[in-house]
Amino acid sequence: MTNFETILANGGAVIMPTETVYGLFAKALDEQAVEFVYRLKKRPKDKAMNLNVSSLEEIYRFSKHQPAFLEDLYQAFLPGPLTIILEANELVPNWINSGLKTVGFRVPNHAETQKLIRSQGPLIGPSANLSGTDSGRLFDEIVQAFEGQVTGFRDDQALLGVDSTILDLSSDKARILRQGSITQADICRAIPEIQFQ
Repeated sequence: MTNFETILANGGAVIMPTETVYGLFAKALDEQAVEFVYRLKKRPKDKAMNLNVSSLEEIYRFSKHQPAFLEDLYQAFLPGPLTIILEANELVPNWINSGLKTVGFRVPNHAETQKLIRSQGPLIGPSANLSGTDSGRLFDEIVQAFEGQVTGFRDDQALLGVDSTILDLSSDKARILRQGSITQADICRAIPEIQFQ
C-alpha cells in the first residue's frame, strides 16, 4: 500500500492533480473522512460533494434513471473535465450529497489520481482550496493554505486551470450548471440525441 493509500484508508485526505485543478481527496463512504474535508476547506455543509469513480459501472452503481446515451457520453468525454449530475440511489449517503436527490460523478484524467481512485474509491475530490477562494493550481500554495495538514502528489504542469464542465442529467432535459472546457456544442456533436433546456 502506498503512503497516499494508507492516509486514505486511515480516514485522511490527500491533494491530488486532475486534468483541471488539484482536488482534495478522501474516502467518500467514510463519514469522518468527509467531515474532515469539510472542516479543512471550511466548506458549508449544504454544498454537496461529488463521487470520483474509475468506471462507467461505478456511475451506474450509485445512480438511477440514467439516460440511454450515458455510455456514449462516457466514451466521448471520460476520463476528462466533465462532471455528470444524476439521480442518486440509496447507496449514496447523505453526507455526500447533503440530502439532495442528485449526486455528481467525476472521472479525473490523471494517472496517479486514477490509481488512487481504483484502489480506494469512490472518493470525494472537491477542489483543493479554502471555500470561497480560487481553485487550487499550485501545489505549494495549497499545502500552505491548509497549514501543512495535508500532503499529496505534485504535478502543477498537468493542470488546465479551468474547473470541469458540470452537466446536469437528472431531469428530462440536460442543463450545463458550470461551463468548463467542454461546451454544449461539444456535447451535442458527440451525443446528437441529447436535448438541452
